[in-house]
Amino acid sequence: MVANVVRSIQKPNARVVTAICAFMLLAMPVSGLAEEERSIATLRQMGRAFASIAEKASPAVVGVQATKKVSSRSPRGWSQGDPSNPFEEELFKYFFGPRRSPRNREDSESRQVAQGSGFIISPDGYVLTNNHMVGGAETVTVQLKDGRKVTAEIVGTDPQTDVAVVKIDEEDLPYIKLADSSILEVGEWVIAIGSPFGLSQTVTAGIVSAKGRSRIGVADYEDFIQTDAAINFGNSGGPLLNLDGEAVGINTAIIGPGGNVGIGLAIPSNMANDIYEQLKESGEVIRGFLGVHMNEVEPGMGKYFGLDDDEGVVVVSVQDDSPADKAGMKKDDVIVEFEGEPVVGMNDFRNRVAMYRPDSKVKIVVMRDGKRKSFTAKLDKRPDAGFVAGGGSKEVQETLGMTLQNLTDELGSRLGYEDLSGVVVMEVKPGSLAAEAGIRTGTLIMEVNRKPVENVKEFNEAIEKSKSDGTALLRVRDEEWTRLLMLRLVE
Repeated sequence: MVANVVRSIQKPNARVVTAICAFMLLAMPVSGLAEEERSIATLRQMGRAFASIAEKASPAVVGVQATKKVSSRSPRGWSQGDPSNPFEEELFKYFFGPRRSPRNREDSESRQVAQGSGFIISPDGYVLTNNHMVGGAETVTVQLKDGRKVTAEIVGTDPQTDVAVVKIDEEDLPYIKLADSSILEVGEWVIAIGSPFGLSQTVTAGIVSAKGRSRIGVADYEDFIQTDAAINFGNSGGPLLNLDGEAVGINTAIIGPGGNVGIGLAIPSNMANDIYEQLKESGEVIRGFLGVHMNEVEPGMGKYFGLDDDEGVVVVSVQDDSPADKAGMKKDDVIVEFEGEPVVGMNDFRNRVAMYRPDSKVKIVVMRDGKRKSFTAKLDKRPDAGFVAGGGSKEVQETLGMTLQNLTDELGSRLGYEDLSGVVVMEVKPGSLAAEAGIRTGTLIMEVNRKPVENVKEFNEAIEKSKSDGTALLRVRDEEWTRLLMLRLVE
């Protein structure tokens, strides 16, 4: 009996085997086909979503044409080689060939026309675009989707953020809402619409590649959204949209040799909206001013200020009689919170202060010698120009790769270091530890590890004490700027 059972298991009925094999042969292709169909359906659904967003938003996206008179005598202007310039000379040559040189070049003038983009943000005709598109223009013309061309009034421009507002005299216009860009996340889908190379209503899609990009050199206040949605010449001023069809940014710049290489930059909608409100109200942007000179808390720097981590920004100097000075802030305070939110870096803090109006009262939390202290400062109006913050023989620091000299009255007068003390760097060896730290010829070293050094002897003693740590914190002055540097002491 057992043997029969075993045999039946080892040699199953042929009809059963045939049925099982047939089922497997039929089931496998059907399953694979179904999965493929589901994938295609998902792609179709995504395509329809993009199409729907573009259809709803595109009536509010406009072409912008700006005309400006340019003198050939100008060493730098709209017709010169400027990477953010809509009249880039090389681009002009690519499409139209070399410009003809006028006979009397010294006194000649020509009118240049920039083609770009913008988008309507209110039914009564306010349009957001870029300052580098319309700033200084004699005339601005807006082309609507239906082909109409309308002369626009320049409401105001802000070169420091590259935002501009123009207005057309129309009513009941389609418009795009501004989203809250602070909740935008890296990896989200975004859509760009604009007029690259004059090709109006061009739609491209991609993702948010990064946030908070700064130190690009496009504007003074930078907090760019980076995207791989294709952006080219002429996209400047157009909207970057989220999947709700709301603008999260203004497409502004491209990083690369020219044309789209997958790195486009957009001004966040929150920054643009603040500028828009001010320009609409008064035609100019007035920024808040605290009166501190700052430095990033670089890796390894926190321990010198009693911090558990390397976050926040260090106050390098405080301007006399400034809001920070009146509030009680001091040099070496580490700013860790502003208006209840963490401070993640110098650019972040600077931008946030600038967005507040003069006379605003702001709450600031600092770490001072390892303890939290809170201050309330009443901001002033930011000045137009930056403020000035905060003898002996030469001696060579062989291991650090620099030559030092005591600060004398004559040196101080020549270098602009009057009423200061410290040691002057007379020479820096390329590739040395000093050069690696950012020290250069003419730098004044005022402190080592937050303690003043009056001469080369005191500097050497302070460095000797720091060798066991492997680093030293320097407070230095370069021309009008005071900053902090981390100096590595061992190769």
